[in-house]
Formats: sequence, structure tokens, C-alpha cells
Amino acid sequence: MKREEVEALKEKAPWKDRKTVVFLSDFGYSDGAVSAMHGVADQVDRTLKLEDLTHEIPQFNIWEASYRLIQTVEYWAPGTVFVCVVDPGVGSDRESVAVLLSTGHIIVTPDNGTLSHVSKGIGIVERRRISETTNRLKDSQKSYTFYGRDVYAYTGARLASGIISFDEVGPLLDNQVVMLEMNDPTVENGKITGSIDILDTRYGSIWTNISDTLFSDAGFKYGDRIRVDIEYRDRTVYGAVLPFCKNFTQVEKGESLIYVNSLLDVAIAVNQGSFTDLYGVKTGEGWRISFKRC
Repeated sequence: MKREEVEALKEKAPWKDRKTVVFLSDFGYSDGAVSAMHGVADQVDRTLKLEDLTHEIPQFNIWEASYRLIQTVEYWAPGTVFVCVVDPGVGSDRESVAVLLSTGHIIVTPDNGTLSHVSKGIGIVERRRISETTNRLKDSQKSYTFYGRDVYAYTGARLASGIISFDEVGPLLDNQVVMLEMNDPTVENGKITGSIDILDTRYGSIWTNISDTLFSDAGFKYGDRIRVDIEYRDRTVYGAVLPFCKNFTQVEKGESLIYVNSLLDVAIAVNQGSFTDLYGVKTGEGWRISFKRC
């Protein structure tokens, strides 16, 4: 995006009209951390709409936080401000940033890899370091372990309310965010290989980064029996021949299948069971999956 287009996007400042903050973290709900972030935002502006994406990210799992953002962001109207806090390096020298996406959304987060998927899939047009001299909760300077409350919720709320402009977040940085290891799918000799992007945690399915279009273009069709191999860091974790089905009822209870998920990506499940619990498959950096017709 050209500089004049970026400035035009900021000039429209859609977040001032949306006045919506969406929170994402690995805090869970067993204590008051989530409520504290909401409370800070509420004190900034009681007219803000405060919503939660999830607070059940596995502890310290930066990859899953990054994926949940790309899974969700574009379903919210442009101008929505996201506060993403999965921060195992809290209080260290990792950057605290706000980024403006090409879609007009803003994400406030530690720059530790949480922006990987949106950077690759949507595009960051401007990144700013949060100036903690001005964009930090009053009297919190002696706290180094709850940036979610003291810096990110506070800055996100000030942006969403229009109290500060995006330029007033802090110094301008380049758009090169910290990136996790991400690999595009490849097709070679009738075999398609991709990554395990995320788990459907409620049901134990695995979701790949292979689109249904790419799968179809590679020659796979419903009813095929397909060889599936899963590796972690070149170590084979799983291998079997599975059917490619439209829905779960096309196999018996407890049997595995290949299907297309709600994001139109290829996935694997067990009918009324958990594939991940059965086979110990996880997600993120180092996990690879391949499909080949029998």
C-alpha cells in the first residue's frame, strides 16, 4: 500500500466509529486477569464495546494466538481494535506494538510472533512502538508482568475511543514483524504437503493450511482413499490410508476421515472422537502433513 493510501486509511479512522475492542489471551478465566483488562478499558471510555475472542489459548502458545487472529479478524468490521496478549517474554526487551492492517483493523500486542499469520495473510501497512511514557496505565510503572492490563488494554481502549490517533501510539517502525516458521503448501509428483495450522480444540480435529481449491486442483476428490503421513521435525508421528468425506457420518463412529473444514481448508477428524488425543498430533512450527492418492 502506498504512503498516501496509508494516510488516507488513518484519516478515515474507522476505529473511532466502531469503538470496539476484542481481547485475546492465554489467561483463562480462573482469576481476575481478563476482568482487569476489561476494567481498564471501561475506565478509559465507558461507551466502548468490549468483546472476547478467546482467553483459552494454551499457555505461552504464540502460534495459536497468531492463528486465532487470522481466523477471526476479517469477520469483524474494519476499525475494530484487537488486544492480543500471549506474552511469555513479558517485561523483557521484545517490542510492544500496535499495527494497522490493510483492512483497517488494528492489533495491539507484543511483537513476538503473534502477528505472523495476519502479516502473511492480510498485510501490515504500519507498525508503531507503544510509547510507555504516555500510553500506560497511571501508576503502573513499577509493574513488569502484566502488560496486558497496563499497556495493551489501556492503549487499545485509547485508540478505540479516539482519545489518541494511531500516530500517537509511539515511534514509527518498519513493517517487519517477528515471524514464526511458516511454510506454504507444495505439490510434487501427485503428493501435496502442508502444515498443521491449528487444532479444533473442542473436538480434537486437526486443520491444515491446504485449501480445498489446492486439494481439488491436485486431483483429490470426495470418495478417494488417500495416504496421510504426519511428521514432526522429520520424525513420523502418524501414517494411514483415510477416506475423503463430505461429512463425519460417512465413516463409522471412532473412524478417522479427511474433510473440508469451515474455513475451506483440509482437515482430519475422528467421527465422535478426538484425533489429537488418539495420536498425539499437535500444531505449529515443525509439524508437516502430506496427502497422496493410493
